Amino acid sequence: MMTSTPNQNSRQFSKQLKLGVLFYRLYYAPKGFVTSLMREGLLDRAINNKARTQMERAAYSLKPLPISTAPAFDIHFLTGKKFWYQTCFCAYSMAQYSPIPLRPVIHDDGSLAQAYQDELHRIFPNVQIILHSEIEDRIESYLPIAKFPSLRERRSNYPHMRKITDIHAGSTGWKLVLDSDMLFFRSPTLLTDWLQSPQHPCHMIDIEPSYGYSKTLMTELAQATIADQLNVGICGLNSNEIDWEQLEFWCKTLIEQQGTHYYQEQALVAMLMAGKSCTIAPIQDYIVKPDREEAIDPQAVLHHYVADSKPWYFRYAWKHIAAL
Repeated sequence: MMTSTPNQNSRQFSKQLKLGVLFYRLYYAPKGFVTSLMREGLLDRAINNKARTQMERAAYSLKPLPISTAPAFDIHFLTGKKFWYQTCFCAYSMAQYSPIPLRPVIHDDGSLAQAYQDELHRIFPNVQIILHSEIEDRIESYLPIAKFPSLRERRSNYPHMRKITDIHAGSTGWKLVLDSDMLFFRSPTLLTDWLQSPQHPCHMIDIEPSYGYSKTLMTELAQATIADQLNVGICGLNSNEIDWEQLEFWCKTLIEQQGTHYYQEQALVAMLMAGKSCTIAPIQDYIVKPDREEAIDPQAVLHHYVADSKPWYFRYAWKHIAAL
């Protein structure tokens, strides 16, 4: 019986990658654009694009944070060309309201040009930037294609997967990973307490179940109860506790049985946290998809601007942080 060699696996992976990228460009990207345009409308899209540009320009005016001599606690972001300014606003807002010193740890998604790195260093003097080349070397060492073909394929075709692979593979210890499209408006005591003494995984609550896969299948694979509405805008995990061979099997099985999905990363994290005692951010203080009124006059600790709340993020919310 013939077995595939690593070179054959690599060629097969490369072929799958090219086909996946082509299919995305010819089908999903145009379809997503049309759907988004129909939902927003031409005028609203123009207004939102202008507001987004204003937010990006405003990042260049954020004042550098003071250098602290006290030990800082790390907060992790995956970012690049499209989201670097949102990362700046999120980390900046958390630092402004945090009772403890923080250090942003930036994981380059492959598009973090030197100009963006320079701005990150300017705003956050203690920032750590882990470049794409270093991440690629680590991925090759700890998640080789021959052994982890599903995770590697998803990592290439589905950038959200990098929030798991690129931040945790080959690493150790607890990490708090934050989405860039979030802002803090009050002291995040829950998170700063967690950073100082992490004992359990940490997450926030979604507005509805958003996994893309049936809870029956997820429960069967995880052999534990899946949280109803886990949201990974806030995601605290211990890198040591991730069983990568198990994660590869879950990823492969989910796709084989129910296809790929935009929320697969969230589904996999929900499975990693299944059955475990977790630190859960209160839904009234850590809001997913805030409405317009809340964005204009924030009452919560944090907003996660997903889906239809994006316009309020770009039109109103960031300006509260720029004014600090």
